[in-house]
Amino acid sequence: MLTVAQVMVGLMGIGLLLLACSILRSRMLWAQRLFLPSSLLAGAVALFAGPEVYGVFFADVFDDGAGLFPGYVYDTWRALPGLLISVVFAALFMGKPIPGIREIWLRAGPQVVVGQTMAWGQYVVGILLALLVLTPIFGMSPMAGALIEIGFEGGHGTAAGMAGTFEDLGFPEGADLALGLATVGLLGGVIAGTILINVAARRSIVSPEQQSSTGVEAPSAEEQADIEKDRRHERSSTDPLSVHLGLVSLAVGIGWVMLTLLQALEAATWARDGGVEILAHVPLFPMAMLGGVLIQLLVMRFGYTDHISARTMSRISGMALDFTIVAALATLSITALGEHLVPFLLLAVTGIAWSLLVLVVLAPRVIPYNWFERGVGDFGQSMGVTVTGVLLMRMADPRNESGALESFGYKQLLFEPIVGGGLFTAASLPLIYQFGPVVVLTLTSVITVAWILFGLLYFGRLIPARGRGRWRPAHPAR
Repeated sequence: MLTVAQVMVGLMGIGLLLLACSILRSRMLWAQRLFLPSSLLAGAVALFAGPEVYGVFFADVFDDGAGLFPGYVYDTWRALPGLLISVVFAALFMGKPIPGIREIWLRAGPQVVVGQTMAWGQYVVGILLALLVLTPIFGMSPMAGALIEIGFEGGHGTAAGMAGTFEDLGFPEGADLALGLATVGLLGGVIAGTILINVAARRSIVSPEQQSSTGVEAPSAEEQADIEKDRRHERSSTDPLSVHLGLVSLAVGIGWVMLTLLQALEAATWARDGGVEILAHVPLFPMAMLGGVLIQLLVMRFGYTDHISARTMSRISGMALDFTIVAALATLSITALGEHLVPFLLLAVTGIAWSLLVLVVLAPRVIPYNWFERGVGDFGQSMGVTVTGVLLMRMADPRNESGALESFGYKQLLFEPIVGGGLFTAASLPLIYQFGPVVVLTLTSVITVAWILFGLLYFGRLIPARGRGRWRPAHPAR
């Protein structure tokens, strides 16, 4: 059990890493040219100084094998991403006007199409690979076809949580492969995403470095209004930051209550007698986002909008995101996968190729405006975790001028309950085991094609003909 002092040391360690890497980045031209954020550099430093690299080579020096940091620091960091990502999304919509249902659908709908296509297509290409190569040549179970979606879209948490399912269905090595794919997906998503962002920047599709000639960002009109709002509340008996942190905590709490009640309902109904669990695999952060939306709606309804600053909420969300990125990268597992290396590499390459194909070919034809900033978030999530997608969106659009982060947040409500650790992810292995890979392949193929056609025929018509090229901006929305 971690003590409060140990948790504080872990948090201070991330703060010091971010400070050091911010100073280093200001002197590293190559990092600036690659648009690498300080949080990514800090996470990489922590990873290489930790148990997976430094601790291995100096195991005799460090008894706990933790490397340059005590073992309890990494224990703290492992718990942070799942907690802080809820803070990121809880603060996402507070202090901002909530658009109508139609606008929400028009903003999130195209990303739902892209995200669902990536997820369902991962089953298609994965099961095809299993039927044609992995099972006949390497003797692996056909359930290996589900590993790409479980590891890439589901991430480490889903892969680890389904270890018992792998064991029960006679495919225990699948859990190790899924965890390995989650690691490669996270690393590959960051690397491939960084390369894509640099290519997009050189083609003037995005402008990651949006700073003035003095190197200091000039506040927008909206930010200036928030600054004035903050000044009006500086004389309050309670610091405005404390009030905003309290509102974020309330949003997370509301989300937790909603999720707990829904999970209790599930446990008492269809999952009572060992049925397939759905809501048990839904993470907290979409519900925390709903809690934030609910608070904002109440604030707007009763006329207290002047008491919430979007600028302050953005700072809280940004700090939580930086800490999340560092902690997630620092605790990656890069252990070798031994005898399953070749199948593992085949699965990884196939999954990466599919996600790239959807981003480069489908996204500009489905997302009406700022397609790259928005699509690269889905690409990152499809290869790692939600944090990867948010990281890439922040790299492509540091000030969120495209609105990609809000669209990404809305999209989760129609995404997470189904795939990426949701209903079908949890049921995919039992379905392949019970009905065979061909049946599941047929089902996922139909769903994938349906999402593609819907995206092209419904949202594609909103894109001007001049914007349908592969690497052309869909709409000059800036």
